[in-house]
Amino acid sequence: MSNVTHQPKIGFVSLGCPKNLVDSERILTELRTEGYDVVPRYDDADMVIVNTCGFIDSAVQESLEAIGEALNENGKVIVTGCLGAKEDQIREVHPKVLEITGPHSYEQVLQHVHHYVPKPKHNPFLSLVPEQGVKLTPRRRARMRVPGSPRAIMRI
Repeated sequence: MSNVTHQPKIGFVSLGCPKNLVDSERILTELRTEGYDVVPRYDDADMVIVNTCGFIDSAVQESLEAIGEALNENGKVIVTGCLGAKEDQIREVHPKVLEITGPHSYEQVLQHVHHYVPKPKHNPFLSLVPEQGVKLTPRRRARMRVPGSPRAIMRI
């Protein structure tokens, strides 16, 4: 009998702007802290999270294609991000998506993950997440989410 427990695996794709990237980093950092493993292949994952963009038509199309790919390869998909604010549009194309949240809803995303893929028994001292969290940008760059449109920021 083995004491090795299954470590839940999450597939993740982040599309869109730097604000989405910050939300993706927050979600990934929390998942890693809780003991989930983040894997590059959807078919190796217990679930996939797609952080979408819904700002321009081409981004909407790319997001819908990414959701479709995740559904085809895995079947268990949570959608978040800007396109998530248009739940009806997503459900029309992909009715089998498990949950949909809007932008900046990383707490809800984590709650949905816990519902479908329960938290692993995890000792954070054995598998530490870097103090700065999971970063998707190079070391010399950092992204910070600032509420409001970029135009409003430029006027400041």
